[in-house]
Amino acid sequence: MSLKEKIVICSGKIRPVAIEYLQDKVTLKSWQQRGRVPEPQWTVWLQEADALYSAGNIRIDEALLQKAPKLQVIAQASVGYDNIDVEACRAHNVKIGNTPGVLVNAVADIAYGLLIDTARGIVRGHLHTKSGLWGERKAMGLGVDLYGKTLGVVGFGDIGSAIAKRAQASGMRVIYHNRHRRLNDAALGAVYVSWEELLQSSDFIVVAVTLNPSTQGMFNEAAFAAIKDGVRFVNISRGKVVDTEALYHALKSGKVAAAGLDVTEPEPLPGDHLLLTLPNITVTPHMASATEETRDEMALVTAQNIVAALSGQPMLAQVK
Repeated sequence: MSLKEKIVICSGKIRPVAIEYLQDKVTLKSWQQRGRVPEPQWTVWLQEADALYSAGNIRIDEALLQKAPKLQVIAQASVGYDNIDVEACRAHNVKIGNTPGVLVNAVADIAYGLLIDTARGIVRGHLHTKSGLWGERKAMGLGVDLYGKTLGVVGFGDIGSAIAKRAQASGMRVIYHNRHRRLNDAALGAVYVSWEELLQSSDFIVVAVTLNPSTQGMFNEAAFAAIKDGVRFVNISRGKVVDTEALYHALKSGKVAAAGLDVTEPEPLPGDHLLLTLPNITVTPHMASATEETRDEMALVTAQNIVAALSGQPMLAQVK
């Protein structure tokens, strides 16, 4: 079978750059409307698919794989792949591709923005003005400086080190905790510390770990009890890394002075969730990679992963 005869299906709307790359190389079946592909059509597509372009909007597990007997590759337009049962894919000899490295700067920018917001209350200031309180000459309260403070980065990979670089531009001291110490941490201007020391020494904490059994729920009641009083907390990793109830109580008590989240558990976060009743938190809708340039590059890498795998070539990024 030629490459052009290979059928690639898409679980949701994909970027024009990916369509342009794929449509002349394979037989592309894409759903360019809002929401998911209707179930009857999706079932037919799965039966004939050689490759699946995942928009990250579906669970890929044994049940799905049973419906896709010809499937050779799944390429997802994201770094994370916690919606994919990796072991089930291995059992079916289905390769998995993702897009690490593409969104480093976009995610680091959001983390840095949330970091500044936890220090200065930018969103709170906007709401203060919009509500008319500034016009009534009512004070909003004071923030804190970044300069001279200690930032603890949990997860010091490409994204964590990019966040550190931005924080250092504001005169922050950077410490980090990782599964392993980085050999180039001195060149990055960061100091490796234990988990306990990071919790006790950080004025600000940014979480940039991947989600796995060792990181799920790592910021629990015990972790928040161990942190320095008045810490500012930012999570741009995965919502399940943080015990939401424990964070709520830490924010309400003031143990955590302010938080900025781009990821939550549950996700999406309901508008009436208890977290959103607090005045000292900013939540954004998992938008860290949401720039035109980054989403285009993610889409292109996803398309390239598919074509490479179907051609018997190494994928640009493969989940092992």
